Amino acid sequence: MSRLSDLIRQAKAADSQLGADLEREFRALTKRRSFGLVFERHQPEAVELAGRPVRKGDKVHILPPRGSRSRGDQRLWAVTGFEGRGENRAAKLVEAGQVEEPESMVALVADLVVVAEFRDHIYPGLIETGRVERGGDKPFHTVINAENFHALEMLTYTHRHAIDAIYIDPPYNSGAKDWKYNNDYVESDDDYRHSKWLAMMERRLLIARELLNPADSVLIVTIDEKEYLRLGLLVEQMFPEARIQMVSSVINPGGASRTAAFTRVDEYIFFVKIGSAAPAKHSNDMLFTDASEPDENRSPIWRGMLRGGSGPLRGDSPSKFYPVLVDRKTGAVVGAGEPLPIGVDRATYTPPDGLDAVWPLKRGGVEGRWELNAATFEFRRSQGYVRAGDPNRRTGVRTIYYLRNAEMERLESGELISRGMNDRGFLDIDYNPERERTLPAKTVWNRQSHNATEYGSNLLKSFLPNRKFPYPKSLYAVEDTLRFFIDDKPNAIVLDFFSGSGTTAHAVMRLNKQDGGRRQCISVTNNEVSAEEQTRLRRQGLRPGDADWEKLGICDYITKPRITAAITGKTPEGEPITGDYKFTDEFPMAEGFEENAAFFTLTYEGPLSVAHHRAFARIAPMLWLRAGARGPIITEIGDKGWDLTNVYGVLDDLDTAARFVTEVKKTPGVAMVYIVTDDDLAFQMVCRELPKGVRPVQLYESYLRNFEINSGRFA
Repeated sequence: MSRLSDLIRQAKAADSQLGADLEREFRALTKRRSFGLVFERHQPEAVELAGRPVRKGDKVHILPPRGSRSRGDQRLWAVTGFEGRGENRAAKLVEAGQVEEPESMVALVADLVVVAEFRDHIYPGLIETGRVERGGDKPFHTVINAENFHALEMLTYTHRHAIDAIYIDPPYNSGAKDWKYNNDYVESDDDYRHSKWLAMMERRLLIARELLNPADSVLIVTIDEKEYLRLGLLVEQMFPEARIQMVSSVINPGGASRTAAFTRVDEYIFFVKIGSAAPAKHSNDMLFTDASEPDENRSPIWRGMLRGGSGPLRGDSPSKFYPVLVDRKTGAVVGAGEPLPIGVDRATYTPPDGLDAVWPLKRGGVEGRWELNAATFEFRRSQGYVRAGDPNRRTGVRTIYYLRNAEMERLESGELISRGMNDRGFLDIDYNPERERTLPAKTVWNRQSHNATEYGSNLLKSFLPNRKFPYPKSLYAVEDTLRFFIDDKPNAIVLDFFSGSGTTAHAVMRLNKQDGGRRQCISVTNNEVSAEEQTRLRRQGLRPGDADWEKLGICDYITKPRITAAITGKTPEGEPITGDYKFTDEFPMAEGFEENAAFFTLTYEGPLSVAHHRAFARIAPMLWLRAGARGPIITEIGDKGWDLTNVYGVLDDLDTAARFVTEVKKTPGVAMVYIVTDDDLAFQMVCRELPKGVRPVQLYESYLRNFEINSGRFA
């Protein structure tokens, strides 16, 4: 509809009456509503690929002159050829999308930037830009510098249905230049700000849904008050089979002021639980802060047996209206009388000598009913699971307590311990001091460790002194959030495609250290600089793609250095990181982690280059990722026609297949092999010779087919 608004303005300029008529009809259409979340999906997004070589057939923008702060010519041009060489090399351009009399021109290649539209086919590759290794044979964490929509498309080849948890902290759409749509910042006065945000999120979540394990996985999205309502509706529509819950988490106890509004101290976390995914119980219910969580906040062991909630009256369940008999001297529960039929006055019942009859009476003497029928009550009493409280000093009435099913299970599991039957005929039960208690988390989180200023911004300064990143998450908040779903998955794969400073990968490393896990995190971020930084750099005559511009981008300036510093225990300047990790696992930050990480930049390949085996070096990291991101990457095939690691192999020359298969059989760790051939029969012949359990993949048929199918599905 934003496009229609532009066309109406043009129509008004040419014919005011026609423009007014069109606008009136347009407004009438916009008042119509459909069920569910309705928003304008806009034209498919486009992204400028600074640094990508310009090729014939590319779509490009013409950059503004150096030193200019304008957006430049936003028309889209198609490259039809080239002329000249060196600094004078120029591209022949024709205006894209214009059927009748398109404009043509010639522009220096240095003044062009390639544009990728999201409805276009892409054939991605990866170029490694660095790595850090301290984790032996553990899987690598990976950082991918890319437009996240295209990185997600790439992951459909390497990780379809393989992701255990996605944690994302997307732009909150504050209007403060915190995100771009079609290469331009979305301002607070943009009439289509919310629908642009929804369109951006929907495209990415569509692919994320393809990556999550449908049997057991979780999508976790953090958000604040500006978009949480729309986000909730969006995920409900996109994941109808999932169980969705929202948590409120205190991240700034001091509060963030809002004009003419309450001071905000929290944000929201959506949990989209897929398949059998469910939050694990832990030792903390998340409601009370770390520093002031007394033992009395534990749930009580004994519960009153008087029915509360729905159906609490005698007439609601007559079989549960009976007297509980208590020894007047000892206070021991000795049994129960028969249920009293409706219409029979309880005053007609006379208890045996020496016993008191305790009835299920509510406040004011209203006749209620017990939680248990008489037979179940008698069984639990015989097991020591029922007791009577002392007489009330004012009324003389006793309260009857019992163990619920949950407490009986905790007793069997060892979380509760019994010291045996006491002289009043019930079990003496307490919490096991040697057993960590487990509680279901509540929907309001108030943890000192989740303070985003103290354990987000200030903690990041310890790793990257003198470098700034806006609003990083508390490391411990992300760690706690993920723990609920991957604590029992030591080999979990976690994805964060709005990675920013790299907190999610850092949190996964923390979880691995606590239990010896081999979890891996895939972090996707771009290399944009902040809006404020862009202004300064443009004044200096710099443009995206220049080395002095790119070195200040998020990926190169923050994400990669932060993850490297976390692993090595040293700042980018080589100094030991000062301070200690706190809370769940306390140790000096300078110790680092026994982890591995590799850094990549996404590339855009030509399908013919891929099919003709000319892009193998850029496709190779994707094959390594798909095989588990362990060990070395096979980046080239030698004269022997194949190569093999302890994890996967690549067969390039089918004439050497026999020798290759023999080596695969000698290497028990190999779980996947890639066979380069377009001959289906030859591929099947090699497959038949492979050991059981080794998964064969045909190159490049599987790669090309994956991205041909993807085209347009998610745009």
